[in-house]
Amino acid sequence: MPIRTGRALPLAIAVTLMSAPGHAQVSGHPRSGVIMLGTGNPVPDPDRFGPATAVIADSAAYLVDAGGGVMRRWRAAQARHLVNGVALRRVVFITHLHSDHTQGLPGLIWGLWMADPELPITVYGPRGVKAMTEHILAAWSADIAIRTDEGGEYAGKPGPRVVVQEVRPGMIYHDSLVSVTAFAVHHGTWPQAFGYRFNTRNRVIVLSGDAAPPSVIPQQCRRCDILVHEGGLPDAKATPYYHAFHSTAEEIARVANAAQPRLLVLTHQRPGVNRQGLDIIRSHYDGHVVIASDLDVFH
Repeated sequence: MPIRTGRALPLAIAVTLMSAPGHAQVSGHPRSGVIMLGTGNPVPDPDRFGPATAVIADSAAYLVDAGGGVMRRWRAAQARHLVNGVALRRVVFITHLHSDHTQGLPGLIWGLWMADPELPITVYGPRGVKAMTEHILAAWSADIAIRTDEGGEYAGKPGPRVVVQEVRPGMIYHDSLVSVTAFAVHHGTWPQAFGYRFNTRNRVIVLSGDAAPPSVIPQQCRRCDILVHEGGLPDAKATPYYHAFHSTAEEIARVANAAQPRLLVLTHQRPGVNRQGLDIIRSHYDGHVVIASDLDVFH
């Protein structure tokens, strides 16, 4: 099955856009998998929105991170019939508080509130996400007042109700479809940054968040079905900042060899060096690996 990276994968491993040129067309959606709503980084890129991944489990989708434009990307996935029959749960799991991972949080809160102003939204994440959420609601307090006051489109309705859970490593969420475990990752000088492991009825899906060595990903994955991992710059292009906060191509290859995922998906990509980094990883790792583009679906 052809995908944008030019590497063919078996049908059971990759499902990509149904309508865009150059993508395979596959009907339906996987019982469990991921849809890449945003695969970019802080550098503005018209082809890559801010970091955001939806984990799909049966008829539900669970957001990890809320990069800029996340709700518009979700609507694009709906418009392209990539998530038919899948409802977005009113929860989001934030890996860390860098702006590119949280710029879409106001839009997410407002989008879910407008869809149903009676129901709360829950945000899980590191220390500081509670204060961030409170400031978001305060910043748009005039908007809330106008919309909920007499004559407003939500007159008499409550404003957005956001429940914030600042988490520690361990199981932090479960329902009838998934259980979610948070694990600490090293991301430079951030005091708390997390990756997340999703156990669905038929898949184990691990998302690294932004993570530099030393890596705990192999212990969390252990031949997991899908590993969504950040980064992949060649060492020659990596700055001291990058080495402290992210994983180079060589480091990702070492993680993949230790973790042995069924599919390694690279996200948080920077313009211009994706192919070089992918070639380095493939020279050290012979498992299935792809560079994700926005709105790619994998299962």
